[in-house]
Amino acid sequence: MKVVVIGGAGYIGAHVVKALLDKDHQVKVYDNLSTGQEINYFNGVENVVADILDYPSLVKELLGFDAVIHLAAFKAVGESMEFPEKYSINNIMGTLNVLNAMTATKVPYFVFSSSAAIFGEGNGEPIGEEALKAPSNYYGFTKLEIERFLAWYDRLKDIKSISLRYFNAAGYDPSGTIKGLERNPANLIPVIMEAAFGIRSELVIFGNDYPTTDGTCIRDYIHVSDLAEAHVKALDYLVLHNQSMSLNLGTGRGLSVQEIYDEAVHVHGSVIPMRYGERRDGDPSQLIAASSKAQSVLGWTPQYSDRETLIKTTYQAYQRYYQSK
Repeated sequence: MKVVVIGGAGYIGAHVVKALLDKDHQVKVYDNLSTGQEINYFNGVENVVADILDYPSLVKELLGFDAVIHLAAFKAVGESMEFPEKYSINNIMGTLNVLNAMTATKVPYFVFSSSAAIFGEGNGEPIGEEALKAPSNYYGFTKLEIERFLAWYDRLKDIKSISLRYFNAAGYDPSGTIKGLERNPANLIPVIMEAAFGIRSELVIFGNDYPTTDGTCIRDYIHVSDLAEAHVKALDYLVLHNQSMSLNLGTGRGLSVQEIYDEAVHVHGSVIPMRYGERRDGDPSQLIAASSKAQSVLGWTPQYSDRETLIKTTYQAYQRYYQSK
């Protein structure tokens, strides 16, 4: 298939591009490089530097393609609560531009990087697809609104889509092919790595008084290579069945911020500077995503999402990057 990966020079996007190429798909990357990087480009792949707010460019670049995989969202929970206008413009208006460009160019298939943040505060149990949607932060709200738009574009414009809902993408390609590190990361594991390698002075754990075993937030961490595989399988499903749906991606188990930090210290071999700070507005205490439907529908099962592999592959990526400097 001919696939445009929007955000394909970013952290998750580059792993998705690799997974597509491994399955012999033809890929074009569309990325404004605000967080994506040229170091994540692959040989033989056309790379277009443009923004999803640029509708004429979207129309031009989508013409003649079979599918779009969309990963170009702002995703920092705390920032979304401070600057909702930024998230409205990029996440909502930008995605509508993509859908309208797909309508204009008759691209029939869309795989959307959604988020389990649409569910809000979990109850400690793995969250299924039909759980109550009540986002506790504006980022999650934007993802939920986009899913609602997708249902209408399916009904009115026959664009078939699969929304993949997951929480914390983590880890790096085990083969070491992808070398670009996230710019200005907000997610826990790369922030820990920056503290470990002296890029930032310390890690701040936001809140240690949550109603969890060790007082820190619990999240479902999915290895980025497992996520990439799910995106490719979702695309294959759309082509085969021509049916839209939403799927949760998770391990069914959670890891606390403290557990992640402790594992990173173990891999690093020495203490990483850390302090506890105040809770952030919009951070639920515990979120775990169920993935039984994705396993049955897509035949997808996480292969790399254990705690050791998550931390080890990330540490190795940072080690390679700074040793090459």
